[in-house]
Amino acid sequence: MLIIGIETTTLAAHEQRWLQHPVVAGVILFARNIADRAQVGALVAQLREVREAPLLLCVDQEGGPVQRFRDGFGPLPALARIGALWASEPERACALARDHAWLMASQMRALDIDLSFAPVLDLRCGNRAIGERAFDADPEACAALAAAYIEGMHAAGMAATGKHFPGHGSVLEDTHHDAAIDRRPWATLEACDLVPFRAAVRAGVDAMMMAHVTYPQVDALPAGYSERWIRHVLRDAMGFDGIVFSDDIAMVAAEGVGAVGQRVRQHLEAGCDVVLACQPGQVEAAIDAVPHDHVDETSERLAALAGRPPASGADALAARHGEIVDALTALSA
Repeated sequence: MLIIGIETTTLAAHEQRWLQHPVVAGVILFARNIADRAQVGALVAQLREVREAPLLLCVDQEGGPVQRFRDGFGPLPALARIGALWASEPERACALARDHAWLMASQMRALDIDLSFAPVLDLRCGNRAIGERAFDADPEACAALAAAYIEGMHAAGMAATGKHFPGHGSVLEDTHHDAAIDRRPWATLEACDLVPFRAAVRAGVDAMMMAHVTYPQVDALPAGYSERWIRHVLRDAMGFDGIVFSDDIAMVAAEGVGAVGQRVRQHLEAGCDVVLACQPGQVEAAIDAVPHDHVDETSERLAALAGRPPASGADALAARHGEIVDALTALSA
């Protein structure tokens, strides 16, 4: 199935037709789709009304440099600000990770948005795209903070999505603009980059987003196109049974397997449940590439990601709302 992007702050007639197609599972919102809170509310209502089947509304609202909603929303410092506290104050860092996640997810659920693709589980090792989006370079710090973040998202009633499996942080290249190749051996990947992802699986992460990074010591294909990474490592070896998302097929590092249709088919054949087609100009070709039998296999599992009730601890966090905002504001300064 597909998560698609739309062009502007309103829904065009041809986009309504896309959303009525059974292979389209949802929409991802970007800054181009957001003017203010009232406009977003109207757009979300329009998206919900366009068809009877459930529609998964998604966004990247990580904090720091990646926030689609900014004006009028509470402070969301970059995750690296939290990671910086780990060495001296690990308990405080975990508490802030949980609070950050709860505040972010609560704000998004209040807008009737189902899913923010978070948390970032990559290591903070100098990647151009990841940078301060990641908690830390220490795998164990990332593992502990990831577990706390997942707990906070669940408390707010939002499923958590770890990204970018099996780790995008230890290469230099930004996969939006360049191919990225991580030549380290399997033993190094397992001992370092995979540590936060294993912790996230133990913590009950609901979904994973794949990296468009190639790890030639494991497979010749980028991870999102690799059955070995998805079926054998993530599912069989790590025991993950949730939803697997591709990253955006418009990224330069995704282009190596061919045109849009081939990218979609390769992701699905490798084991991705949902493919992200974030650029409206690629949506038609992406829709045409999805086999209809894939819809029946995936739609029921996707429904479990949407509209979740708040989990344990939500009331206690809500009672601390002002305190949480103050602490995150101070961390942002």
